[in-house]
Amino acid sequence: MIAEHPLLLQRIAALEAKLSWFQRHVFGGGKSEKLDLTQRQLALAGIEEARAAVEEKTTEITYQRRSEREPRRTPEEAFAHVPVTETVEIVPEAVRKDPELYERIGEESTFELDLVPARLVKRRLVRPKYRHRLDRNRAPLVAAAPARVVPGGYASAGLIAAIVIGKYVDYLPLFRQEKMSERWGAKISRQSMCDWVEVAALWLEPIYRQMHQGLIAGNYLQADETPLRCNDPDHERGKTRQCYLWVISRPGSDVVFSFRETRGHDELTSLLGGFRGVLQSDQYGAYASHERKTEGIVRVGCWAHARRKFHEALDERPKAANLVLRLIARMYGLEREWEEAKVGAARAALRREKFARPLRWLRHVVNGLARQALPQSLLGKACSYLLNHWEVLVAHQNHSFTRIDNNLVENAIRPSAFGKKNWLFIGHPAAGQRSAIIYSLVVSCQRHGKDPLAYLSDVLAKLPALTNKDDLTPLTPAAW
Repeated sequence: MIAEHPLLLQRIAALEAKLSWFQRHVFGGGKSEKLDLTQRQLALAGIEEARAAVEEKTTEITYQRRSEREPRRTPEEAFAHVPVTETVEIVPEAVRKDPELYERIGEESTFELDLVPARLVKRRLVRPKYRHRLDRNRAPLVAAAPARVVPGGYASAGLIAAIVIGKYVDYLPLFRQEKMSERWGAKISRQSMCDWVEVAALWLEPIYRQMHQGLIAGNYLQADETPLRCNDPDHERGKTRQCYLWVISRPGSDVVFSFRETRGHDELTSLLGGFRGVLQSDQYGAYASHERKTEGIVRVGCWAHARRKFHEALDERPKAANLVLRLIARMYGLEREWEEAKVGAARAALRREKFARPLRWLRHVVNGLARQALPQSLLGKACSYLLNHWEVLVAHQNHSFTRIDNNLVENAIRPSAFGKKNWLFIGHPAAGQRSAIIYSLVVSCQRHGKDPLAYLSDVLAKLPALTNKDDLTPLTPAAW
């Protein structure tokens, strides 16, 4: 029994971590409807028996996180950029009755915010007809109709852009926007909105292809993928199936989404095309497979994924997990210092020099913890993950331009993750790539600090008048 004591301690910690997970998902995550009685009993099995076998002494660890909040701004500072559309002068009653007795010596002013609701307006397009005064036999002259997003339609580029932004940036499904349009002044059918989104994606596709080619031509890519449901009428009537948005990006550059019906390894090969260089990703097997099959691909890992697993193990083994997290935090601290100092090509040499000690200790500590931890415990899984992918994680020491985690591309995926909670699924596989095109444009705008609504309104107005020979570079989010 004495020899089994450490294992019992670990078993209790693992089961308590499982209980903590159960409580978060039932009471904090809104997922209780997915856990039936059998699942609950299975999840909690063994806790009382293990607790009865031995009591574990625990030490509470507290720490103070450094606050990096910006100083609180006054309302005047927060809304200084909002234009003043109306000035209301409030004159005292006594002055209004006898203004000759008073002289103005100054003023006190404040402000209030108001909201002008969206409303539909019509822009009347008039093309006068002209007849030649001297030659009445000539045909009348009339200016050519302006090129429009929807030929012969009534939707302007601004209206279409607003509906696209409503769906893909503000997460408003089209059926909600249909209801909202009644408050705008006239009801617009959901089918019309759906058609306009499709037309917008068709116009934007050449810019999307140029963005994709620009990323592939570089020497560094971050990649990830996220699932979404698709209502494929050819699959199983009334049911959705899981498809994927694959994402590639480069820090400071564009973000390109691509809709694929599977997560197969071949999808990555077709997405990356002729890319040769450093590929950063999580540890999904498609990326390692692509590296083995493709000459010129060098893979680096994501420290955020490794760190996340030890963070999940904090409830189970707080002292051990905290030790590993502190060692990883040292590297993040150094990266932040180098970022602020704008260290360029020298970063690889600095990584080799400054990371050597934390990495040596990290591997030593994790090797020791792996021998002690139960393989199926959270700490055991975290140790296995880090050790199994050690080579790609430390490969950042060979490069100056890589980020040590994939957080930028994960953040780029976030709008689609929020969106699918509202519109639930893609209505048809053909609509999947249209969504990928629009997400690529609006997320790239946000990354470059551009207003997606202003960008789409302007670009959709210009594209119909262009030809295949025109250069689209000025219309990309980076250059616009």
